[in-house]
Amino acid sequence: MRIARFAHAKGMSFGAVEGEPEAGPQGLTIAEIEGHPFGKLSFSGARWALSDVRLLSPILPSKVVCVGRNYADHAAELGNEVPKEPLLFLKPSTSVIGPRDAIRLPIFSKQVEHEAELAVVIGAPGARRADRAAAERAIFGYTCANDVTARDLQRSDGQWTRAKGFDSFCPIGPWITTGLDVSDLEIRCEVGRNPEEMEVRQLGRTKDMVFDVPGLVSYISHVMTLLPGDVVLTGTPAGVSPLLEGDTVTVRIEGIGELSNPVVPVA
Repeated sequence: MRIARFAHAKGMSFGAVEGEPEAGPQGLTIAEIEGHPFGKLSFSGARWALSDVRLLSPILPSKVVCVGRNYADHAAELGNEVPKEPLLFLKPSTSVIGPRDAIRLPIFSKQVEHEAELAVVIGAPGARRADRAAAERAIFGYTCANDVTARDLQRSDGQWTRAKGFDSFCPIGPWITTGLDVSDLEIRCEVGRNPEEMEVRQLGRTKDMVFDVPGLVSYISHVMTLLPGDVVLTGTPAGVSPLLEGDTVTVRIEGIGELSNPVVPVA
């Protein structure tokens, strides 16, 4: 199932996306869910064409927990060693944006880069000191993410809060896919000025993660409680590179969909 959060003429709702994404957005509809999607789903009976609504970030997390250097090729391209245990950092909830929302280049950085990642969405009842089996049960679903990073600030600051934490630096979407085997999925990032000239910048597979998804969720839950709706970013493959004003960056993950965002300067 694909769960989206969307804005429509009467307000904002969660909904189930119906149809096959390969057919394009014109063939998709969205059925409104009453209330929150965690637990047993109840549908209101309202339905829209996907083209008639605006997709929002599929969840509003209390925190975004990220894992650094979780692909050996990415660690190597930045001259770093693979960590012996998961390397954790946080992005603030205010960095989260949705599909087609703008990534805003801050005036403090001259080297903002994309990082395409598989994102894990935690469901009810969350996870606290969970073993692998409990960690798997805590996972609600998966979505695409872009861990936008001011690389020059990451190097100069010595810690990553500013480099990773600007408003708009955590696009997620387009929806949450449930019941998906994520052990070996393709992750792709494309950047360009128009749909006909998109350049593949990153191309990797989730099987190359140093630490797998259940292991990460379990590890994090022994550090901090993961609440329903929290998001875990699982690391990025090699190929990170700068984003420039006027670019569009698209993250595609097999079995989930695509997340596109324009790049603009801070107004």
